[in-house]
Amino acid sequence: MPANSKKANAATGSNQGIGEEHEPIRIAYVDDDLELTRLVSGALEEEGWEVLVENDGESGLELILVEQPDLIILDVMMPGLTGWEICKYLRSKPDWNTTPILMLTGIGERMNALTAPLYGADAYLDKPFDIDDVVETVRQLLAQARASE
Repeated sequence: MPANSKKANAATGSNQGIGEEHEPIRIAYVDDDLELTRLVSGALEEEGWEVLVENDGESGLELILVEQPDLIILDVMMPGLTGWEICKYLRSKPDWNTTPILMLTGIGERMNALTAPLYGADAYLDKPFDIDDVVETVRQLLAQARASE
């Protein structure tokens, strides 16, 4: 099965055939703030999404490449690879051009507005943020991905 087949099926939330079990939406979340990852992943899991968490850039990129998530959330400033480096790398690969990427950063709204599109992120939220804004942004990104299939 090509990498995008699984991602497309999970992103749409549709079952391919009668009797097939529905796969949950899978979200990779990479952030070195352990408390924040607990809060955000908990809120996303309450929505019924599966959240895979890593706390540094290298482990996060490996998780993304192996697990093929439907959506990616990245912190910018992390040990090892930054969120920007991960985003730029993924966008350089054809299989990752349509996977939504959300940046969560504390670098400031103006800097985010300039850098998020430059590296290929689909959306960004400034820290501190309201957890409801994260959930709503994820919903919107998943809906956009579904509509563009």
